[in-house]
Amino acid sequence: MNIIHRVGIQAPVSKVYAALTTIDGLSGWWTRDTTGDARPGGAIEFRFRSADGKDIGGFGMDVLEQAPGQRVRWRVKEGPAEWLGTEIDFELTQEDGFTIVRFGHRGWPADGDFMAHCSTKWATFLLSLRDMVETGQGRPAPHDLKISNWH
Repeated sequence: MNIIHRVGIQAPVSKVYAALTTIDGLSGWWTRDTTGDARPGGAIEFRFRSADGKDIGGFGMDVLEQAPGQRVRWRVKEGPAEWLGTEIDFELTQEDGFTIVRFGHRGWPADGDFMAHCSTKWATFLLSLRDMVETGQGRPAPHDLKISNWH
């Protein structure tokens, strides 16, 4: 099972790529609590906290691939059981003044409520990526859009 999304960002592909391949970039749109080595062969830790600072979970990712201006790919090594071993990829192309981000979170063991929730959350974070690149201000956790009682 796969989660896929497509979003257009009115910015050069190099700017979007930087937001996906640096700790500062990632912490500007996904979660403020991002640490690690974002280079191929490195590992990134994404932690999520509530507005009052309570740790609510996170993910560890191995950085598998970076093709400048084209692709970024990670594999989940820590997190909820449903995420373990899944792969996340961002494919970038230029079309009509937009950088098109084709996002995939691939290899889910089954669909269900958790996958549906994560799909919606990915959509909100991809829009946060768009906003950060276009305006300089994303909505990373803990200031992300809340979509349900789960977060």
